[in-house]
Amino acid sequence: MNVIVTGRNVEVTDALKKYAGDKIRKFDKFDANITEASFVFSLEKFRHRVEASLKVNGQLVQAESTTEEMYSSIDEVLDKLGRRLKKLKGKTDAKRKGEDRSIKSVSAAVNEEVEEESPSPRMIIRAERFEPKPMTAEEAADQLDVLKNEFFVFINSASNGLNVIYRRKDGHIGLIQPSV
Repeated sequence: MNVIVTGRNVEVTDALKKYAGDKIRKFDKFDANITEASFVFSLEKFRHRVEASLKVNGQLVQAESTTEEMYSSIDEVLDKLGRRLKKLKGKTDAKRKGEDRSIKSVSAAVNEEVEEESPSPRMIIRAERFEPKPMTAEEAADQLDVLKNEFFVFINSASNGLNVIYRRKDGHIGLIQPSV
């Protein structure tokens, strides 16, 4: 497993690298197909933040934690990753056994009202790059649950088109398929 450790506004010591590396290697018992682990340490005033991500079988599992001490942030983020890995493993085992999971709602958010915002200028605060993987809508729904995000962008293996799956306010899941 390749472990990448970076720091924002904080010097990453060898002790932090060793602590995070030793702790993350314990996840090999969950799944031996973890190819990469990435940690980003940041410090803002008294908040020690750790963002961690794992690449498992081509899927990305992420978690973050903010506490008053860096080592406790590492422990907390690894606990979250452990729970998410167990959930992912349970879902993949269920698929192997033939259980089928269907998407409750597949529709675009066309008629939803957009709330009025204040006229202050908007700024892009964070930008991420990723390579969307070809998968079915059901697999994308599983990724949405594992990542705990509001939306997930993927390449639909049935249509080879870029799709977005998102969590609706009513708890169901929606799918956006652009017609090109």
